[in-house]
Amino acid sequence: MADCCTPDGSCHTKAETKTTYKVDGVGSAHCQGVVTKAVGGLDAISAVEVEIGTGLVTVTTATAPDDALDALIEKTVDEAGYGFAGRVAA
Repeated sequence: MADCCTPDGSCHTKAETKTTYKVDGVGSAHCQGVVTKAVGGLDAISAVEVEIGTGLVTVTTATAPDDALDALIEKTVDEAGYGFAGRVAA
């Protein structure tokens, strides 16, 4: 029996939240890799997608993002050498 199924056989899925942030300076595959590795290494992040050129970074988390997560991502992006421009409005 899979972890998502209950003893009676009914299944449920885990909720996931996708949030997009803007990061300045992601102009190449190298930059994309650096930001992906840095942000993807955070415990709260289950998946990350980084777009070259636009600098849009979409993260998947188990819970809705909050100010603490935003600050953690900002710090991580800054330490990786890129400019954090904030959360993109949905």
